Formats: sequence, C-alpha cells, structure tokens
Amino acid sequence: MSTLLVKHADVLVTMDDHRREIADGGLFIRDGFIEQVGPTAELPSTADEILDLRGHILLPGLVNTHHHFYQTLTRVVPAAQDANLFHWLKTLYPIWARLTAEHIRVSTKTALTELALSGCTTASDHLYLFPNDATLDDEILTAREVGLRLHASRGSMSLSEKDGGLPPDSVVDDEETILRDSRRLIETYHDPNPGSFTQIVLAPCSPFSVTGDLMRESAALAREYGVHLHTHLAETEDEETFCLEKFGHRPVGYMEELGWMDKDAWFAHSIWVNPDEIALYARSGAGVAHCPNSNMRLASGIAPIKEFLAAGVKVGVGVDGSASNDGSHLLGEVRQAMLLARVREGITGFSRSDDPSRKLMTARDALWLGTRGGAAVLGRSDIGSLEAGKCADFFAVNLDRIEYAGGLHDPVAAVVFDQPVRVDYTVVGGKFIVKEGHMLTVDEPSLIRKHNRLARQLVDGGR
Repeated sequence: MSTLLVKHADVLVTMDDHRREIADGGLFIRDGFIEQVGPTAELPSTADEILDLRGHILLPGLVNTHHHFYQTLTRVVPAAQDANLFHWLKTLYPIWARLTAEHIRVSTKTALTELALSGCTTASDHLYLFPNDATLDDEILTAREVGLRLHASRGSMSLSEKDGGLPPDSVVDDEETILRDSRRLIETYHDPNPGSFTQIVLAPCSPFSVTGDLMRESAALAREYGVHLHTHLAETEDEETFCLEKFGHRPVGYMEELGWMDKDAWFAHSIWVNPDEIALYARSGAGVAHCPNSNMRLASGIAPIKEFLAAGVKVGVGVDGSASNDGSHLLGEVRQAMLLARVREGITGFSRSDDPSRKLMTARDALWLGTRGGAAVLGRSDIGSLEAGKCADFFAVNLDRIEYAGGLHDPVAAVVFDQPVRVDYTVVGGKFIVKEGHMLTVDEPSLIRKHNRLARQLVDGGR
C-alpha cells in the first residue's frame, strides 16, 4: 500500500456537486484513490510521499472526449490548411494510407505527452484506419507506457468512394474483419472496473464512411459487451446534405433509425442540429464531444452548447485530431469552449436581450465541461472530481508566473481566461506523470526528434 499527501494548495477546486473551492486545500491518497479531501489542517500529517503545493491551484484531471492521436504527424500540411472538412479529408486520406505501427506508437506518445502537459488525465482516442498492419493494440500498449487513462475507440471505415462513401479504397476494411477485431479488442483489453486505465469503445467513423449495416452490427456488439459507442455526427452542412440524399434523413435522424441514440453513445461535434434533435439527445441520454478549435479551423460552425446544456444533454470537451486543431492542449480547449459559446451568444443577440436568465458561459462552467462533463460523456463515475472514493487524478499549476500576473483576483477563473500554460504537475491514479513541468514517463527531446522524422517521411511519401 502506498500513500500520497498533497497539501497547502492555494485553492483546491473539487468540481463536486457543491462545486467547493477550498483554500489551503489538499488530498490524502491511498493506492491510487482519494481517501480524504479538505483543508490541509484536517488531513493526516504524514504519508509515503508529500507534495507541497503552496502557490499552486489544484484541479481535477481534465477529460478529453475526442481525439485522433495519429494526426499529430500531419499538422499544418500545406494542401490541407485552408480546406473544409470533406476537402481536408480527401487531401489527407492518401497520406494516412501510409501509416505504420511505428507511426501509431510514436504519435500516441506525442499526443498523450501534450495532453498530460495540459492537465489531461483521461483521453478518448478515435483510431479509424489501420493500414500496413497497424492495430489499436499499438496505441493501447503505448498509452500504458505514458500512464494516462485511455478510452481506445476501435474506429472503422467500410464505405469507399466506389460504393458512394468519401474515403478511397486504400483506407477502408471489410466489415467482417472490423467486427471480428472489435470483439477481440474488447475481450483482450476492456476493463469496466473503477480506476480502469483501458476501456474499449466501438466507433464506426461517420455516416459518410461506413454502411448502415456496420453501424447496426457495431451497436449490437457494443451492447452485448456493455461498452460505449462513438462516432462523428452533424459536423458540417456537407454531411447533412449527404445524409439527406443517401439515407433520406438528417444525420441525427439517421442515427435514431440505426438505434444509436442512447445513453451508451456519444457524438463528436453535433453542430448542425435543430431544437427537436437537441431534445432527442436529452431524452435518449446520448452525449456530445465539443471540439471548438477544430470546428473553427475547418469552418464547420459553432455547436449550440448552451442549448444542449439547458436541455440536460451530457457535454464534454475534446481537442479533436491534431490535423484539424494542430494542438492537443486540453486546458486551452476548455478556454476556447467558453469563448466560442460567448461568440454564439453574440450572434444570437445576447447584447440585445433583457432576459436576466440569459447568461454567458463562465470559466467555472467551462471547467465543469472539461472535468465532470467529460466524465459523464465517457460513462465514468470514478473520475472528473476530487472526492473521497474517486481516482486520484489531478493537475496543478503554479500561479506565480507571468501569464497570471495581475489576474489573481480570481485564480480559478484565471486558469481559463488567461493564456493556456504548461501545467506543473499531472497525477494519474496517485502517480506523477508530470512533475515540476516535465514529463517523467517520456523523454521529450528524443520523442520530438523521432516524431518529426516520421512526420516528414509520412508526408513526403517515404522520401
């Protein structure tokens, strides 16, 4: 048995149901779980290891609800810099067709390192193409080396251009192979228990890249094993047109017809939705992964997050792929979620409204999305807040830095309003992943050199 005492944080943000903020706060942790949380004076005075956080703010670990780790290799590819989603995908599919197992391993390590340095402790990744013998195993085993919790989504594409889909033949698989591998991965890796480090998700990629049959079969398989479902949905107006022309439904209606609108499913983006569809999300219990940077980068639109929340829909934050965001800074994504919600309020007439119930998204609301919201979307009750019995997942930031100078009238708000920073500590299950601003589980300089070499080879076609 091992214990960790965390003490003297200037502010400890619990994100529990009461949203407590504890001055001079701390945690007592035993074997990876929180045993006590409160003012430092009320905690045990000794432990196997002690972390003094004077001058720091302490928050629950952030939860990333949507990512594509492999895309760290194709950031800012010139031909894809100024394209909308469909053209962006068509530009990058041929490059991604050259991915190997080594690319998956190295990009996973890069993405998780960047996430850990931004306060993330749990990440969901959506890997949906497996060329050249690459497998989801490559990602899962690498994540275990880094030390973050992973919801590994076994993505898939089966509807190629010749059959009316968007992707080329080079990146699609046959559906029997997809379902067989999905079952294998669940039986090999899925851990549903509290404190789990690996969970498997079944995630056919999108309405324009898989068949309805695969959607139905994936849902049946997921429910047989009790795992979650995930896909992209209602991301762009092009997708809406595609679904209407091919299936006779808008994207959300198509998911309802396929049996996907349920509490075990969550959808990335969900921008092009109407009030009736928002109500369907709420009734069904389906969740939303909000990816503001990616939505802006690809000019996809602004998701109606305040409307989703008002209806009682589960909403979390995701950085999305690093070729449509070009970064994996989850605390920065929380900030963008707040700011983009305010932009939408401006567009829809906030400044002209005299309704006192109409309020802007606050910094604390945005942090809730990045912690408790993300945990709910992933179906996790053991993460997302700092409470007795929950996983000892947290991050801390030193407030004595230039980015916060003059902003400490409200340190909790400053973490969101001020420019994103590299965190000082990230702890997952009571184990340090980041300490004093440095990764303990990854050799950053070596990883950067290797990642850049592979990225150049991938984009240049092996030259």
